[in-house]
Amino acid sequence: MNIEQEREKLILFTKIGAIVLTSFALLATSFFVYPENRAVFNESLLHEKELPIYCVEKEKPQISISFDAAWGNDDTASLLATLKKHKVKATFFMTGGWIEKYPDDVKAIAAGGHDLGNHSENHKQMSQLSAAQCKEEIMKPHEKVKKLTGKDMILFRPPYGDYNDTLIRVCRENKYYPIQWDVDSLDWKDYDAAASQSTNILATVRLFSATMAENTPPKRWMNF
Repeated sequence: MNIEQEREKLILFTKIGAIVLTSFALLATSFFVYPENRAVFNESLLHEKELPIYCVEKEKPQISISFDAAWGNDDTASLLATLKKHKVKATFFMTGGWIEKYPDDVKAIAAGGHDLGNHSENHKQMSQLSAAQCKEEIMKPHEKVKKLTGKDMILFRPPYGDYNDTLIRVCRENKYYPIQWDVDSLDWKDYDAAASQSTNILATVRLFSATMAENTPPKRWMNF
């Protein structure tokens, strides 16, 4: 290696060192000028991420079936009839708009002995909302269902499965269990055959899985 190459190498290391030192200096300055930044930084290092419930371990083979009701209700009656025929209970996670539009379906779900679940008021990305906004998205559907059925919902599924620590804390503060799923039927995708959905479920389900499907997927729905 000649002198010129050594010189270029030294200059490169000097520049990198200067950038690294500047970054640390700026970080240290921000902690000194804004003490709250230091608190947030320390908390992020020590705090474990809040998590919803994906599945619950049981001693015997069981799965929990749930449906998200946010759009139409074309197949709701048939779905309830099929569940009744096979003596299966499920959870229906409903949005505020769906509750308002189909109150008789809400009552029918409750009358069938199924769990009434909360799917937010407006189907928003919950991780983008403040704590106050999260609470509003949860409690508006809650009050609607309470008025219709007399029941207090305790299960909340965030739209798109999108959540953060704020949402999980708000759920618990308002006596809700945040619920996700660990098996997706994928019926919301543009699949033509129900068989492909069945195959997906059977290939991934575990002894204590929670499955998720849409109440009214485009052009079809499937039985579990």
